[in-house]
Amino acid sequence: MYTNGYIFRYAAILVILAAAFLSLASVLLKPFQERNKAIDKMEGILSAARVEGVNATNAIPYFNKYIVEELVINPKGDVVSNYTKSPKDEAPAFKLDLKMELYKKAHNKPYVLPLYIADKDGQKIYIIPMRGTGLWGPIWGNMALSSDLNTVIGVYFGDQSETPGLGGEIKSAKFKDQFIGKEIFDKNGDFTSIEVVKGGVKKLPTGQRIHGVDALSGATLTSNGVNDMIKDVLDSYLAYIKKNR
Repeated sequence: MYTNGYIFRYAAILVILAAAFLSLASVLLKPFQERNKAIDKMEGILSAARVEGVNATNAIPYFNKYIVEELVINPKGDVVSNYTKSPKDEAPAFKLDLKMELYKKAHNKPYVLPLYIADKDGQKIYIIPMRGTGLWGPIWGNMALSSDLNTVIGVYFGDQSETPGLGGEIKSAKFKDQFIGKEIFDKNGDFTSIEVVKGGVKKLPTGQRIHGVDALSGATLTSNGVNDMIKDVLDSYLAYIKKNR
C-alpha cells in the first residue's frame, strides 16, 4: 500500500512533467502559430483589395507581389516609416499591433497606424486596417480605397464570436459587396464615412446613398459595431487622407 508521501511525490512529478511538456510544445509551436496569424492578416489585406485566388498556400508570394509600400503614419498624417522591400511581413507597419495603437489613441497617448499600398494592374490602392467591437467580442477588417482616397474598392471583415447567420454575416459576400463603389467624402469634400443603415440605404436621401450600405437584418448591434469601427478608424487616418487626396 502506497504511503501519502509517495502519492504526493508521484503526483508532483506528473504535474511537473506535464507542465514541462506543455511549455515545450508552446515554444515549438509558437513560430507556426505566428506564421498562421501573419498569413491570415495577409489574406485579409489582399481580400479587401479584391486580389483573386488568394489562399493560405500563396498568400505570402501574393502579398510580396501586390503590396508595394507599407507605411507607418502619425496622427498628423505624416509618414514616419516607408517600407518597400521584401519580405513584406518584416515591415514595421505589418508588425504593428493595431489594437494597442487604437488603445493608445483612446487614452490620449502617442500612437501610430499602419497603411498598406497595393499595385493591382497598375492601379494604386490604399488599404486601411480596422478594428472595433461587435455584439459578443472584437470585430476587425480592412477597407481598400482607390487612388482618389475616396472610392471604396472593397472590404474585408472578420469576427471572433458574432452569431452565425446574424452578426456573423459581416463576412458574407452579400454584405461586403455593398461597399464597392461607395465614397467616404461628399461632393463638398467633407468626410462622411460609410454608414451602415438600419432599414436599408433607401431610408437615406438619394444624394447620400453613395455613402451608405444596408445593415444586417436581425443583427443591429453588430451592424452598429461595424458602422462605428469604420467611422472611428477612418477618422484616425483622415489627416493622411486629406494630405494625399
